[in-house]
Formats: sequence, C-alpha cells, structure tokens
Amino acid sequence: MKFFLSTFFSLFLTPFFAQTFSVTGYVYQENQVAIKGARITVVGQRIGAFSQADGSYKIDQLPAGTKVLRCVFDGMQADTFEIVGQSSDVVHHFYLKERTQSVEQVKVMVGKFDKPIEEQTVTMVVLKPELIENKNTRSIETALDQTPGLNILDGEPQIRGGSGFTFGVGSKVAVIVDDMPMLSGDAGRPEWGFIPVENISQVEVTKGAASVLSGSSALSGSIHIRTAYPKAKPLTKVQVYSGFYSQPSDSRMSWNQQYSGIHGVNFLHTRRIGNLDVVMGGNLNQDHGYIGPPKTDSIVATVFPDTISNFTEKDMVSKRARINFNLRYRSAKIKGLSYGVNGNFMKMHTAMPLAWLNDSSGLYRAYPGAVFLQNQFIFNVDPFLHYLTENKGKHYLRSRLLKVDNDMSAHQSNKAMTFYGDYMYQKKLTDWKQIEMVSGVTGTYTKSEASIYAGSGSPNNDILNLSIYTQLESKWNERLNLSAGGRFEYFQLNDSITATKPIFRAGSTYQIHKGTYLRASYGQGFRFPTITERYIKTGVGNFGVFPNPNLKPESSWNAEIGVKQGIKIGNLLGYLDVAGFWQEYQNTIEYMFGIWHELTSVQSMGSSAGFMFLNTGNSRVTGLDVSYAGKAQTSKKSEITFLLGYNYIVPKTLSPNFVYATDSLNRIFTYQSTSMDPSKGILKYRFLHNIKLDAEHSWNKKYAFGVSAKYFSKMVNMDAIIKDFEQITVDNELLQDLKYMDYFNAHRFGNWIFDARLSFNFSEQHKLAVIGSNIFNRTYSLRPLKIEAPRTIMLQYTYRLEGK
Repeated sequence: MKFFLSTFFSLFLTPFFAQTFSVTGYVYQENQVAIKGARITVVGQRIGAFSQADGSYKIDQLPAGTKVLRCVFDGMQADTFEIVGQSSDVVHHFYLKERTQSVEQVKVMVGKFDKPIEEQTVTMVVLKPELIENKNTRSIETALDQTPGLNILDGEPQIRGGSGFTFGVGSKVAVIVDDMPMLSGDAGRPEWGFIPVENISQVEVTKGAASVLSGSSALSGSIHIRTAYPKAKPLTKVQVYSGFYSQPSDSRMSWNQQYSGIHGVNFLHTRRIGNLDVVMGGNLNQDHGYIGPPKTDSIVATVFPDTISNFTEKDMVSKRARINFNLRYRSAKIKGLSYGVNGNFMKMHTAMPLAWLNDSSGLYRAYPGAVFLQNQFIFNVDPFLHYLTENKGKHYLRSRLLKVDNDMSAHQSNKAMTFYGDYMYQKKLTDWKQIEMVSGVTGTYTKSEASIYAGSGSPNNDILNLSIYTQLESKWNERLNLSAGGRFEYFQLNDSITATKPIFRAGSTYQIHKGTYLRASYGQGFRFPTITERYIKTGVGNFGVFPNPNLKPESSWNAEIGVKQGIKIGNLLGYLDVAGFWQEYQNTIEYMFGIWHELTSVQSMGSSAGFMFLNTGNSRVTGLDVSYAGKAQTSKKSEITFLLGYNYIVPKTLSPNFVYATDSLNRIFTYQSTSMDPSKGILKYRFLHNIKLDAEHSWNKKYAFGVSAKYFSKMVNMDAIIKDFEQITVDNELLQDLKYMDYFNAHRFGNWIFDARLSFNFSEQHKLAVIGSNIFNRTYSLRPLKIEAPRTIMLQYTYRLEGK
C-alpha cells in the first residue's frame, strides 16, 4: 500500500509542488549606467528576458537546479553567471564591459549564428579594426590583402587561387557589408572605395564555397564586413593623413612633373540619443597616383587619332568624397523591435590604366588606348527592421536601393540600378541538442543602361535573382557542432534566359581537448554570369572586348578538413589553424584574347581582336592553408599581437584538351594551345606559394611599432597570346610596341614586400603615426602589363574623443 501511495504522489502531485525560483537584477555598464535591451538567456533552454529602460530584468519559473545565465548586448563583452543547485530566488546584477582586444584576434563571435570562431565548421580569418586603422587604410582592399589565403589582384579578390584575372569583373568572392551585397549589379565588381573604413568593427573572411548563406557570387569564399553601432559613450574620431609616392628605383621610369602626394581625412561620430543610435562618417581623399598618362608616337597618333590617350598628369589624379550614415531606433513600446535606415553616398574621379607603356622606362606610364577616365557617382539607401523576441525567434528584414552612374571616357559610360531585399528568420527550434535555424528569402533585381552592353541587341538589360535558403546548427554534449544547409537559386536575364540551381553544404566541429578543435566541411557554389560578361561589346585603340551571349553559369564544390589548436606558452596565447582543402570548378569562366572577327587592316584591330569571356572547362585547386594568430605579453606594460599565414595551392586543369572556342583564323582554343607553359597543367595567373605576416609591438599603451610582410611566388603560367600580341606590335610599324616578355623572363622569381609603421599616443585623444608601404621600394608586377605601387610614406594624425 505504501508503494502505491508513494508512486501516486510522485507521478501526479510532484509537478504541482515542484520547486521553482526566479532571477532578478540589473544590467549595468562598468560606470553603473543602466543598459536597456540587453538579452539575458538561460544557456541551453528557451528561456530569457530583455533588460528594461532602468536596466532591470526578471526571469520567472526556473526549475530548481544548476543554471547558467548569459547576458549579451551590442558592442559589449558577454557575461555569464552560474547558479548551482538553487531553489530559492536569486538577485544578480550584470556589469558589461566594452569589447576590447585581448586574445581578440581570434576570441570573437562570428557568422550568422554569432558563435565563437573555434566552433565554426569552415576556415575563417577575422581582421579587427585596429589593423585597418594602423595601416592607414584608405580603401578596404589594402587591409584585406594582408589576410592569409586572400589576394586582391588589381582590385579583384581571389581566395585560395579560385580565380585567375578578369579586370575585376565577375568576382568569385562575395563581398558583403552588414549582410548586404557590395558588388555592382551589372558587372559583379567590388566597389572597394565605397566601403566605410572609418567605422568597421570586424571583417570575417570565409574560405571555400560559401553560397548557401552568402549568395551566388561566393564561389570560392566570402568577405563579410561588419560596421559598428554606437556604444554607451559618444565617440568622435578624426584622422588626417598626408604622404607621397617615392620615385621609382630606376630614375629612367620617373614621369611626374607635379608633387606625387596623397592627402585625406576620415571622420566618424557615433552616439546614442535616447533610443536612437546615430552614426555619421565620411572620407575625403586625393591621390596623385603612380601611373602616368600615355605617350603616343606620331605614326600611331595618325593611324589611331584616339583622343582618350591625350590625358594630362592632372587628369590622372584620383579624387573621392564619401559620406555615410546609420540610424537605428530601438522601440520603447515593443520589446526587441528596432528599425532604421543606413545610407552611403560617394562621388569619385579616377583613372583606370589597363596596361603599361613598355617593359623598361615606361613601366609607370599607361599604354595608348588602354587607360580610361571615370567619374563615378554611387549611393545606397538601406531601410531595415529587426524584431527579436524572447521565445519566438528573431526576424530580420533588410532592403537596399543601389545606384551606380559611371561617366567614362571613350564612350564606356554605364548606369545600373539595383534593388535588393532579404527576410531572415532565426530560431532555436528545440532544447534537445540545441538546434538553431536560420532561414530566409532573398531577391535582387538590377536594371542596366549602357551602350557597351549592346551585345544583347539592346543597351538596356536587366537581371533578376531569387533565392531561398536555410541552415541548421546543433551542439551535442558541449563538444560536437553540426551544421547543414541548402539554397535554391533562380536567375532570369532579359526575360529570355533562365537558370535554377539547388546547392548544399554541411560541416562539423569536434572539441577533442581543451583548446583543440577538429573540423570538416563540404560546400557547393554557383555563379550566374553578369551582364558585363555576357554582353559587353566595345572597341578602344588596338583591341576590343566582345560579347558571349551563350556564356554558361559556373559552379564549384569545396571539401576541407582542419584543426584549430589553442596555444598557451607562458604569456603567449593564440590559435594555430591548419586546413587541407580540395575544390573543383565546372564551366570555369576566364577572360581570353583572340581574333574574333576578320582582321582586314591594322585600323580594324579594335573591332576584330580583343577579349571575350569563355567557359574554359573544369579545374581543380588543392592545397594547404595555415594561419597563426594571437598575442604575447612581453612585460607588464608591453605586448605583441600577430597574424601569420601560409597558403600553398596546386591549381590544375581537368580538361586540358577541351575545345572551348575557335576564332576567325580557325585557331582552336584549349588549355594546351592557349597556355604559355602547359607542361604541368597549372592554371593561369596563380601564385602557388603565398605568405602573409603582420605583427605589432606596443609599449605602455603609448608607443607601437608594426611590420607587415607579403610573399608571392613566381607566376608559373599565363596566356600565350601575350607573347604573340607583343610580336604583332613589334612587327607592325603602325602599332605602338606593347612589350612584356623581357620583363617577365627577367623576373621569374618571387616577391617579398614589406610595410612598417611607428606610432605615438600623446594622450587618449591624440595619436601620431608614420606609415610606410613597400618600404624597400621594390619594383614588382603581380599580373601581366601592370606594375604595382612604389614606396609610399604617410604621416597620420588621429583625434579621438569619447563622451560621457
């Protein structure tokens, strides 16, 4: 009888008398200022609360037992609190600190799931704003080029050798700012100068196919740039810089008559006004440039009376003015609701040289007909709405209007308007195994107007991209992380050409030991050709660019296995990351030179000979990716931070005899016939070995000295037509010689490039720095017919004022 009574009470009455407790308290900053809108959650459970206007919070009806509470708020370091075996009410106050850099280069939260970098199932490198500021970054690609495994080649991002050289058109790397794409809608070209470098909180570089969450352009990886919202204290920051280009190491190459100066100013102001977050920033920049105007000989000037070559030194000077704002209102009536609008406006004049004058004294001058002047006006306006609930998930609605107007010389002008919208929903689905979901739908519509895109039959073209995506992540036993996702893409070009493609990814991370994480992943990518790649049709000077309406989409898949190892030796703390990867591409798109129409005279070269985008077959890139990042405390008042990386790739063709084109001279185009060195099957325009290093030693928070180094191994293979075209210009007296091969043969070795910087903080408000790039003034080239910048020396003054 006692047994039945005890069972009855245990099964039916215990739930009514089970002990529960509540947790109450306040969320403060260190200076006792209340924080509204901080999120307090019970780790592993769908229970939580948001702090109120006075900072107070309350979580009711917690079952008795051990619990871990976590408090997070934008711009602040998360804090946790453990309640052990509790059954009575608890009072606990959270004191949040502003985020600072500690292990910092690697101890960060990343990705759409906002998880620690060591739990990511893909290889990822994170750049913090200190590196961007310390290198006097005037355009974000100069800082990105310091990332291991990522090269910015003449404005074109390349990750792990995933692409060759296409003058920046049709990027195979997605560039995303605050979850919004930053590639031009018609050409798929990154607009680097448009990105607000003065207000970057973090840059995340994902390596390998990342199309599921990053969109169709992420064929070989993605670059996510996150800007910062105001912290508790108002911030005003102004940077003024001035410097110059050194003369080339060979005095015969000097060309400028004016001072080759670089001058500019960055400014930023952020503050909270009640529930309104306000960010204002901008940049003014003038750059004399290091490439001079073309020199046209008298014979060529008579045969090709091309006015685009009659540029002056003043015409080649680049000027840029940009202003941006972010406004976000955090609703006082609806908990978790915020909405606002971001905007960015830029006007710029720049020169776009495509080839040097010659390979001796003319390295730093442009070739006639191979340089354009561009006046660009570009702006975006981005309304958004976010609704974060305690138990019913998070809703993100983002939209964008992007307008690009390029007024260019030689009738190369083009305009494009892009409309973008994305709805994303994020939710923890169940307590069991902590499954989290991200799902969404995205739409992009671009309308282009340009006579150079008349290869479609009309200067007016439009392209539509619709997609749906989802990804699930789950954590098992606090050690194993699993993720899987998919995306379905739909494209429509000019109401006539359509394409659909499902793509998938999966990955896992397992914590073998404290500080040791093993990961494996598989992902697919898909990229639809841009309007430019299909329909560009133009001729300038000695060569043209020709349309290919039958260009096919390219796709890829990437598999990798890696390990991230935390290393602590005395005061040295960091992460070593090693990954082996295998990536294959189908229908690879490359930029090829040929005689596409009958060549009847020298004067008709611009309408007969030139470049065309072609599907060149299948390829594979395998390799090893190693990086080491962290910091070392050398004394109580000094420390060293560092980021070191090495990337080795084996990029090979899988279809060396595939015939992908025949030109007007009946020449067969295959990898074998178009390569300068096809003996090893190495793809064109790749560096097999690549090393990146950045390190900075600071003392007493006043003095700092930093160095950067980059190594590019020799380029093994490139287009054979470069040699043939040089011979054509040499043999024909009506063509101005375009030489490259002597330089190429004399520089068949790798290049080491070194930068250095020295700074002094007079106080918390004032900082002075001297920054040198290419400090040994090395003359070097990373792609055919284009010389890189000589040494630059910059003086930078920073004024920083934090309010109360």
